[in-house]
Amino acid sequence: MSKVAVVYHSGYGHTAAVATAVARGAAGIAGIEAQLISVTDIDKHWQDLDAADAIIFGAPTYMGSVSAPFKAFMDASSKVWFTQGWKDKIAAGFTHSGSQGGDKYNSITQLFTLAMQHGMIWTGLGLLPGNNSSKGSIDDLNRLGSSTGSLTQSNTDQGAEAISQSDLKTAEHLGRRVALIALQFAGERVAVPA
Repeated sequence: MSKVAVVYHSGYGHTAAVATAVARGAAGIAGIEAQLISVTDIDKHWQDLDAADAIIFGAPTYMGSVSAPFKAFMDASSKVWFTQGWKDKIAAGFTHSGSQGGDKYNSITQLFTLAMQHGMIWTGLGLLPGNNSSKGSIDDLNRLGSSTGSLTQSNTDQGAEAISQSDLKTAEHLGRRVALIALQFAGERVAVPA
């Protein structure tokens, strides 16, 4: 059984809903155990992250950056970085904001950089952009057009129920893709010598 951990912060419930969709996608693949881990409980879960074959990072985008609690988790992971404990694990990321753009790309870049600092193997969506032609629709997968991770959006004056189904399906796709790649890499991980 391969393990996929979805570690996230959610300030208002939106990112938690996306994290749930990501985990649901991963858990839908035979041979995968998916676990949701909130950074607010991270001290109880460092061993779960160590045991995971893949870690998917998720944070809301606040003011063009990951949220402060998620950044605190990033900083705390330096203890793992020092031992290269996550080296060669599969990684991916997602973020949510109230604006369609919202500088979410900066947050995904932060998540990607975190993974690269840890020596992880980054997995993007593997989808073409949706909703970018006259035949497109807001119901397309990857409607916000990211390659690097799952981007989601909902209005700032609405709760998580306002996240579009296409965004949640895109998040599920990310979870499935990471799970399938984790299975491809299943077995004993051998770190490349420095």
